[in-house]
Formats: sequence, C-alpha cells, structure tokens
Amino acid sequence: MYKFYGADNCESLKDDRGLTPCDYYDILSGIWCEFTCTPSMRKDWSAANKTLGQCSITAFLMQDIYGGKVLGIRTENGGCHCFNLVGGIVFDLTSEQFGSRILDYEDCSEQARDIHFANSVKRERYEYLKACLFEVLEKD
Repeated sequence: MYKFYGADNCESLKDDRGLTPCDYYDILSGIWCEFTCTPSMRKDWSAANKTLGQCSITAFLMQDIYGGKVLGIRTENGGCHCFNLVGGIVFDLTSEQFGSRILDYEDCSEQARDIHFANSVKRERYEYLKACLFEVLEKD
C-alpha cells in the first residue's frame, strides 16, 4: 500500500512504458539519497525518510514523463513544496516526508522550471536523479 498523497487516484496515469506514478515511486525509492536531497535538509535525510528534500526535482521529473503542471504549497519556513497535477489528478510522490501532517493541495501556484533550475545545485540534483532513473529503466 502506498502512502504518498494521490496514490489511490493515480493508477489510471500511465506513461509510454505503461508505468504509473506508483511504479515510479518504487523505482525512485531505490534512487533517492542524501545527494538528491536539498542541501539544507541533508543532515536530516535518512533511508527511513527518503522523500525528505526531494520534492521539486521529483515533481519536475514526473512532469517530464506525464506532462501536466508542477504546483507548489508554501511551507511554514517560507519555502515551497512541489507536487504534480496531471489531467485533473493530483499526486505528490514526496508527501511522506511530512509524516501524518496533511497538506492543503487546493489553490496552489504553478511552479516555473526555469526559476527552480536557476539554482545550479538543484539542477545538478535533478539531472542526477533523471540519469539514475533512466539508467534503471533502460535495464528493464
């Protein structure tokens, strides 16, 4: 059973390989690591909380695969938590990092890739995550 937000509603989303966001969650669970975590959260990253600090790079990677929009929820510390909206279906592969806290996915602003990736460290993390994902996919 998947615990990420939207898992129950995203089974109808399939990419050209026939993979769903749940399939990508399984694959990414073996890739997310301290390096792919945002630097400000790395000290708190662990295999037990593997989705911590992975939101924007994961959401933009899912946008590459499924299209749709990357939306953002303002966080208490002034940051932004990113998730996906595809064909009316909302899913957030990294929502588990918030534990039992339920986020408000309504009325969120669209996130611009060029603004997020103006940060060279974030772009490098995204490129690394993407390369690792496609390496796994090519093996199958």
